[in-house]
Amino acid sequence: MASTPVEAGAPVPMPVAPETDPAPRRGDGFRPALPDLLSVAAAVVFVVLAAREGWRLLDAGVNIFVFFPPLLANWEPHTGPGTPFAVLVAVAVVAFGPSFAARASWVRLMFAAWGAAFAWTLSLAMVDGWQNGVATRLASDQEYLYDLPRVTGIGQMLSIFSDHILTTGQDPSQTWFWVTHVGAHPPGAFAVFIGLDQIGLSGGGAAGVVVMLVGASAAAATAVTLKALGAEDLARRALPFAVLFPGAVWVGVSADGMFAGVLAWGVALLALATAASVRGATVAYGLAGGLVATFSIYLSYGLAIGVLFPLAVLAATRRWSILAPALAGAAVVVAAFTLSGFWWLDGFDNVRLIYAGSIAQDRPYEYFVWANIAAVLFALGPAVVAGLRRLVTHPRAVPVGAVLLIAAGVLAVAVADYSGMSKAEVERIWLPFGVWLVLACGLLPRRQVRGWLVAQALLALALNHLLTMPW
Repeated sequence: MASTPVEAGAPVPMPVAPETDPAPRRGDGFRPALPDLLSVAAAVVFVVLAAREGWRLLDAGVNIFVFFPPLLANWEPHTGPGTPFAVLVAVAVVAFGPSFAARASWVRLMFAAWGAAFAWTLSLAMVDGWQNGVATRLASDQEYLYDLPRVTGIGQMLSIFSDHILTTGQDPSQTWFWVTHVGAHPPGAFAVFIGLDQIGLSGGGAAGVVVMLVGASAAAATAVTLKALGAEDLARRALPFAVLFPGAVWVGVSADGMFAGVLAWGVALLALATAASVRGATVAYGLAGGLVATFSIYLSYGLAIGVLFPLAVLAATRRWSILAPALAGAAVVVAAFTLSGFWWLDGFDNVRLIYAGSIAQDRPYEYFVWANIAAVLFALGPAVVAGLRRLVTHPRAVPVGAVLLIAAGVLAVAVADYSGMSKAEVERIWLPFGVWLVLACGLLPRRQVRGWLVAQALLALALNHLLTMPW
């Protein structure tokens, strides 16, 4: 049969994930395969070694400012009003999630996944109660809402932002500076909370709910990206794991969860641009993707590494035509912040000075360069470890777009780790990268999915009930 010619500029067809398990092998029954279990066991040993070395440093008097190595947490077993709801959500997703994800219409599935991920995140946060778990998380003396009385609006804030990043501003008469999380990030994050306050969503409770809603939407955004790249089956298989993401412990409530959602939707919009068959849709999605993805780097300096995900989309599809609208969207964001008084590179230089003089100077690089990986494993969970093992051993059984996105996540973590700009606390800081690694769970055999989901849920429940975190 003669093949149908592809018109110039048309989307490059993407390989679709097979309806059967990728690279099925003997042993892919109801019990996990021995190589999967060994990979998880190796990860557990790695985490234990990181914990033991962290405790040794603490006992030696090294001020690593990590109270439950390798996590920034305190051992404090407890339950709360969110406990029964978290268990209920977990049971529902384990029991019905895989089958619902396989058969539901796409739009219905996306809203269901977003709602379930939000319910999971909120119920975990509520284990600490509404006040401690949600309302005060973004209102402490180191968080965004604390600085709201200093500003009258977004424009006024942007005009003075750079002058108050360092403890000594350019004007000797200026005696104050932004609190930790405001000054250590570009002004985009603070602008979001100012905007919420100005539209009546004031206080830590409203801000916390918005952060969780945006953060929980990353589950749907990563699935939308995969579908646009021709890997819908893999997206459906991974979606229950994206919902029961152990990192939801830190999505509720830290602003990094919101950052993960924003970056994920920027990538999703760019992927939709590559899949669009109508030029108008390509331009619209490309422009929107450029706007959202570029805005993410004004939320956190570290999200500059997030450019790896749009590059993965481009490499997989070779739809270079989306570059023009995407770059136009990016230019709009950069121009808006620059003309308002904030130059990203100057802000980054100032933050490097802040970081060098912070607790980071006491945190030894030679420990955290590997302990960081142990910390992020808590956010990823054992199912991701097993999924990544399967990707490494059977990469050709997976759609190329999915391989590149997961590889971008691994590379982003590696670059962030090697840079030394994140020593500890990466269980939340690297959430924008971790949500993409969850896609590897779509490689787990169908008959084992519920068992792996139980493992993910138990890890998250244990973290939130045995430990308390500042965010």
